[in-house]
Amino acid sequence: MKDAVAILTGGGPAPGMNTVVGSVAKTFIHHGYRVIGLHEGYTGLFNPEPRTVDINYRMADGIFNQGGSFLQMSRFKPTPEDFENNFNLKFFTENNIKLLVTVGGDDTASTANRIAKFLEAKKYPIANIHVPKTIDNDLPLPVGTPTFGYESAKDKGAVIGRAVYVDARTSGNWFVLAAMGRSAGHLAFGIGEACHYPMIVIPEMFNKTEITVDKIVKLVVSSIIKRKIMGMDYGAAVISEGVFHALSNEEIANSGIHFTYDEHGHPELGKVSKAHIFNELIEKHVKALGLKVKSRPVELGYEIRCQTPIAYDLTYCSELGLGVYQLFSEGKTGCMVYVNSEGKVSPLYLKDLQDPTTGKIPPRLVDITSDKFKMVIENIINSITPSDYEAAKQYVPNPEEYDFNKILNWN
Repeated sequence: MKDAVAILTGGGPAPGMNTVVGSVAKTFIHHGYRVIGLHEGYTGLFNPEPRTVDINYRMADGIFNQGGSFLQMSRFKPTPEDFENNFNLKFFTENNIKLLVTVGGDDTASTANRIAKFLEAKKYPIANIHVPKTIDNDLPLPVGTPTFGYESAKDKGAVIGRAVYVDARTSGNWFVLAAMGRSAGHLAFGIGEACHYPMIVIPEMFNKTEITVDKIVKLVVSSIIKRKIMGMDYGAAVISEGVFHALSNEEIANSGIHFTYDEHGHPELGKVSKAHIFNELIEKHVKALGLKVKSRPVELGYEIRCQTPIAYDLTYCSELGLGVYQLFSEGKTGCMVYVNSEGKVSPLYLKDLQDPTTGKIPPRLVDITSDKFKMVIENIINSITPSDYEAAKQYVPNPEEYDFNKILNWN
């Protein structure tokens, strides 16, 4: 029987999933391995009859440049009871599997390590290598290395964001966009920077003050007023959904938002339109001020997750897939594959990324001390500053309340 490799995709999709799967499959098939794809993420490993597919070279060649995920994904996270009662050890033994390749975020990686340890305890040790993905760009890879899928998602988001901004200028309206980003504001900031949005709101900006709904709304209204002073009755603001995660329970309750939670304990933000919520709150605020402003909500979520990967991710994800074989051939296991900007492949171990106390992988945040961030805030963002107070009084009686730096306590 041929040695086999099993590969699964977990979490939510990101552009480049199929590129990784296709590249892994092509490489291992080239070296004489059988490649088995697992549908529904980890679900199949805790099911007596997993839904699988043998991936041949022609199939891999047909999927590698496509968006979405050929292998159906799942957020299933096995419990200790699942390991004890439902683990499908026969899948590994009967198929002569030597390597489990997982493609996903930090939750998927952590579960892969649990499975490897479990199999070792059962006297069937196999290698496991993880390929890290997320359009949020928040995994702590070495400086300057994006998570795969981020660049493609940002590109599609910027296409939509640019069209929305043209509409705002054409119609004399404001638009409020919400962008994915559970823990960090990379996607919202990247789209806002690319489209020269006059207001960008990300959780990292609130480093000196608590995030509240009122502050978020006032940041956008600050931009609206500033543009009016500039003679511009249009604009757009992009807000990272990550601000929801920092809101207190009281703030969430007062906002009227009711979340459901996934099996990892994360609010299922995809079930509510953040753009719609913020737009309503902003509309209510400007109406109370007596300002004539029309605003429209635009959600940047599922529209960009299955974007066809751009050239950056096609090459990057190909290198990651090829890198899996290189690490495996070197005897590496329990690691993530990392490829730097010069194409050097090396392993990253979860234990080196995890917080020593909590065991969790801390998110990589937008560096608000960087020159890039400061230049965008100082030169692209339009907001109220002390020099605008006198002119702003024709719109609000208390301009200081809408001062960008005062709202964020940056003074």
